[in-house]
Amino acid sequence: MAVSPQIFPPRKRRPSAGSFISPKLSDIKLVESLLVLSQEISSLKHFQFLLKRNTLSIIRKIKLLGILFEELRGSQSASVFSPSTLLCLEEMYIVLQRIKTLIEDCFYGAATGCSRMWLLMQIETVANIFHELTMDLSTLLDILPLKELDLSQDVEEVVVLIGKQCSQNDATFLDPRDYNLRLEVLTMIDRIKKEIIPDHSKLRKIFQTLGLRDSSSCREEIESLEEEIQNQTDQKSKFQVVALIGLVRYAKCVLFGESSTQKLDSRRRRKKSAAETNTPADFRCPITLEMMRDPVVVATGQTYDRQSISIWIESGHNTCPKTGQSLVHTNLIPNTALKNLIAMWCRDQKIPFEVMSSNEKVNGAVVTNKAALEATKMTASFLINKLSTSQSTETANDAVYELRALAKTDFDSRVCIAEAGAIPLLVRYLGSDTGSQLPNLQVNAVTTILNLSILEANKTRIMETDGALNGVIEVLRSGATWEAKGNAAATIFSLSGVHAHRKRLGRKTRVVNGLMDLARHGPTNSKRDALVAILNLAGDRETVGKLVEGGVVEMVSEVVDVLPEEAVTILESVVKRGGMVAVAAAYKAVKKLGVLLREGSDTARESAAATLVTICRKGGSEMVAELAAMPGIERLIWELMESGTARARRKAATLLRILRRWAAGLDAYASTTTTTTTTTVTPSRIVLPS
Repeated sequence: MAVSPQIFPPRKRRPSAGSFISPKLSDIKLVESLLVLSQEISSLKHFQFLLKRNTLSIIRKIKLLGILFEELRGSQSASVFSPSTLLCLEEMYIVLQRIKTLIEDCFYGAATGCSRMWLLMQIETVANIFHELTMDLSTLLDILPLKELDLSQDVEEVVVLIGKQCSQNDATFLDPRDYNLRLEVLTMIDRIKKEIIPDHSKLRKIFQTLGLRDSSSCREEIESLEEEIQNQTDQKSKFQVVALIGLVRYAKCVLFGESSTQKLDSRRRRKKSAAETNTPADFRCPITLEMMRDPVVVATGQTYDRQSISIWIESGHNTCPKTGQSLVHTNLIPNTALKNLIAMWCRDQKIPFEVMSSNEKVNGAVVTNKAALEATKMTASFLINKLSTSQSTETANDAVYELRALAKTDFDSRVCIAEAGAIPLLVRYLGSDTGSQLPNLQVNAVTTILNLSILEANKTRIMETDGALNGVIEVLRSGATWEAKGNAAATIFSLSGVHAHRKRLGRKTRVVNGLMDLARHGPTNSKRDALVAILNLAGDRETVGKLVEGGVVEMVSEVVDVLPEEAVTILESVVKRGGMVAVAAAYKAVKKLGVLLREGSDTARESAAATLVTICRKGGSEMVAELAAMPGIERLIWELMESGTARARRKAATLLRILRRWAAGLDAYASTTTTTTTTTVTPSRIVLPS
């Protein structure tokens, strides 16, 4: 069922609607709430980098105002406020709530989600809000009937003094240093648009002023900016945020190095990204294996990310990458329900969902964010130059690590890195000598190639670069870590997305054997990487023969208990294209497929039923007898016909007919009837051997 987009409105900053509603408390409770609120504001620290005077001034005023609430709490008049006094105090509560919320969101949030760069861009607006709140407070203090409150003279004088101080702020105050800093950033972005490399000394000064003084703080700033995109509703603001992300990424690379210890620590502390989270399989694009940002449905009913399937179609393909079926049309239908579910999951996992790249469609036209694109080019060029001139493996590892992170971000980064000549340089660090001396460098190198291979044009670049494919295969066979081997397998999967590359990869025995070994002996994540690569290779009939020779059916039987969906899908593909040799090898797997009919997921049950149909039709009576010997098999098939997917129900009905023909002594697989809805099979029971 489609989920209404209204369920997922853009995330907004506070204050919430509750901050503008009167609390409706009793007189005493209202005074106590005002006192607590003033104490909370007084305990806040002013921001150290921007709007320092604005926050310091308003916090000082609220701290003094707490004296009034302290006096009222102990006063006899607190229980007999006049309606005008009560209304005034209620309005004051709202203003204080808004002040507290503003300070927390803008400043305390700078360490936990609010971007300093974006705050700088909005400096005039925020300063104006401070001024408006101060004037609101001034008005309330002017109309507050002090004579009715029976205050001591000292307290009354303090209240009058606060009111005068508030009223003196007759204009918005904007610190000239804040204004000039904002102007410097905008000027720097404008110069980047013109392909002028920023002055590193000026860049460092800006970042130090904002408190962005190391790689870790820059990384947090990037994450905050990525979240900020979700707060913006107009395209212009989103584009400005993307440009700022490009600037911070560039500064992070050129200004701040990061030691191996810092990298390890930052991986532990940083916020999760979709690539580092166990993203549900249905949320991943079958082409890139990345979480879909804009899922669309093609003519065959399969769902892909819009960007990846568009590149596939624009490259001249007229088939569905997953099924191989011809596309009767190339219309891409938005899968809104799935997009909403992904957005909900991302929100639960605290993962940024709406992240823009340098090229976006606005009113149907592609608009390039020139500043973001040029900043990305500069970043890639700097890192590759650093890599090509590095004299030590440690320096090389720093550069490759940054390239790995950059290549993971978006389409434009992958284009810029590859066009700048990164792939031949990365090949140097794929060998076993690198793996033995500096395993992290090998992992970073192969993972960077994996991230680059997501882009269609880069697949060909990798396949045509001398030593690149052999290097990836070497990591697959003898990588220093399971992570390196798993990412090498994922690279094979990515490269095999192109049909010509798939045939070339499938002919290499080292590729087949390497994937088999990883699937058998690797940890679960590495097994999965190997299995999806094997599944892709199994789409080519010639390669299936090599897979069968390499023992793919036996391997599937070994791993089906760990990764049932992937394993049974491979078996389905192999027996469909592998001929009698593959079917005969699958004899021992029949019982495990029967277990999946009972215990598997919907996808696993569907593939198991389809595989059993193929095995029984091609394998003859012996295969049918093996299936029929399973206790309760008929009941399982009936259950699948009632509750399985549409395809699973069809396959289950076919299985039941095959078993009935076998029980009647007829040719079990001679029936060629394909009308397999559940109504074509009568519900009479058949007797099968135990």
